[in-house]
Amino acid sequence: MKKVLLASACMFALAAPASAADLAARPYTKAPVAMASVYNWTGFYLGIVGGGAWENSSTDPKMKGGFVGGTAGYNWQTGNVVLGVEADGSWADVSASVTGPVAVPGFGLVSTTLSSKTDAMGTVRGRIGYAVNNVLFYGTGGYAWIDNKLSVSALGVTVSDSKWHSGWTVGAGVEAFFAPQWSVKGEYLFRSLGGETYFSGALPSGTLEFHTVQVGVNYHFGGPVVAKY
Repeated sequence: MKKVLLASACMFALAAPASAADLAARPYTKAPVAMASVYNWTGFYLGIVGGGAWENSSTDPKMKGGFVGGTAGYNWQTGNVVLGVEADGSWADVSASVTGPVAVPGFGLVSTTLSSKTDAMGTVRGRIGYAVNNVLFYGTGGYAWIDNKLSVSALGVTVSDSKWHSGWTVGAGVEAFFAPQWSVKGEYLFRSLGGETYFSGALPSGTLEFHTVQVGVNYHFGGPVVAKY
């Protein structure tokens, strides 16, 4: 028994220095630090936009419909604050019509349809927002316009007149990067357009007001993602 214990002790004594030398020979490697993506909102962008519009009016029928178009803009970021300018233009089909009897000399009461249709709309706006990495919360406001057409139909005849209405808009939205150079946004805008006179003053219009909700996808040039260690 003593011989067995003595032999075991000798083997341990011989193996211990070798193990220590092996550990000392292995280099220590520090675990890599994970990279974090920091989004820089500064730069030029192009995109598409579309949504729905409905007239802000206490009378019926109200104009309503949809629109789709393009947008372009530029952002400047300082700290978490993002300043920008954006312009958009869209083809639209926002309309309403009403039919009723109208007294026409020589014809008596004639069924007449009056239609109003916005064919195009757009804005040029400033933006100010607060960025939380890849998400931007912002307010916006500026110039708004629409191209609107009034049509009158009676006795099988239709006459139309188009006018350009200018005004202002204000709203808010949120935008977020979902890929290094791509973002998606959603925003609400209230648009107030000044009145115009149609058919040489025969049919004056009052102020036209619209609520619009729109979504868009933007492509940002210059690669806004920065790798941070």
